[in-house]
Amino acid sequence: MRSIWNGVISFGLVRVPIKLVNATESHSVPFREIHTEDGGRIRHRKFCELEDREVAAQEISRGYEEADGTIIPITDEDLAHLPIPTARTIEIVTFVPEDSIDPLQLGAAYYLAAGRAPAARPYTLLRETLKRGNRVAIAKFALRGRERLGMLRVVGEAITLHGLLWPDEVRAPEGIAPAADVTLHDKELRLADALMDALSGVGLEDLRDEYREAVEQVVAAKISGEALPEVPEPERGVEVLDLTTALERSVRALRGEPAEPEAERPPRRRTSRPSSKGTGGGKSPSTTERKKTSSAREPATRTSRSGKNTTAKNTTAKNTTAKNTTAKRTTAKRTTAKRTTAKRTTAKSTTGSAAEGAAGKTPSKKTPATRTASRKRSA
Repeated sequence: MRSIWNGVISFGLVRVPIKLVNATESHSVPFREIHTEDGGRIRHRKFCELEDREVAAQEISRGYEEADGTIIPITDEDLAHLPIPTARTIEIVTFVPEDSIDPLQLGAAYYLAAGRAPAARPYTLLRETLKRGNRVAIAKFALRGRERLGMLRVVGEAITLHGLLWPDEVRAPEGIAPAADVTLHDKELRLADALMDALSGVGLEDLRDEYREAVEQVVAAKISGEALPEVPEPERGVEVLDLTTALERSVRALRGEPAEPEAERPPRRRTSRPSSKGTGGGKSPSTTERKKTSSAREPATRTSRSGKNTTAKNTTAKNTTAKNTTAKRTTAKRTTAKRTTAKRTTAKSTTGSAAEGAAGKTPSKKTPATRTASRKRSA
């Protein structure tokens, strides 16, 4: 692999000559700019404003433009005199745990290859030190006209350099999260964990760039003169009533289970169709036979109901008779009590008259029988 930068790693007083090599490559389909009318290739040519002519790449260098438009040429020799130690040096400034690096800071990745044969020993020493300490090295280096921040870590048996953004280049996530307070239920969290576990079976090595593959299919069809591939219809979204239902359906779909468990499915209604062949052969009875069966059952039902009514009437009559008998008995008792009271009163009166006769007292009033007897005597 071709190196893009040569320098050294400064590890205290230890210096490791290295070469910087790109660790990644792009697999995107390359397109060219063309003239729409005739398909001609569009090329960007570089012209000198003063001479009004096209110049070659070896004639081009860099310069700094001042506020008034004046251009100050800057050569490679000028940049070699930068008053910083990182002009050609990757200077390690600290070692930190790898999980302390915010992934938002990660940038381009490079491999660090040993520059010369004497670099093998110090290169191996730095690599093993990083392995034993379970940490990464934070370094400064200058590349493409600016000083950068980098992270050194071990991948396999090689040391890699990840470009890092400076801390003040990462924006704070203020105002990004929902402002409203949201309360999650335990069931939702458990289902989300189950969904995460179900989605964890796919490894990064199994993923591929489907967009690039689709572009290649279109290009291949254009080259061969075949019809362009049909665009698949987007999947129709299923209406989800709530978050819990969405999680449950997602987990079942990934596990290959039915959309609804058997216990939650509504029972199917069984409809029996009339058969003209009668009830033989295990078929359902016809409508006429069902009517006959219902008619045969109705008299028994009516008899049962009339029997219940008769029993209720008899019970009511018995209750009424019992009430009347009790009332008669109460009246008889009251009449007997009155007669007994009258007898006692008469007995008291008779006893009083007898006592007065014995004492020689004559009653003041004569009874009708006495008056009649006296009249007869006078006559």
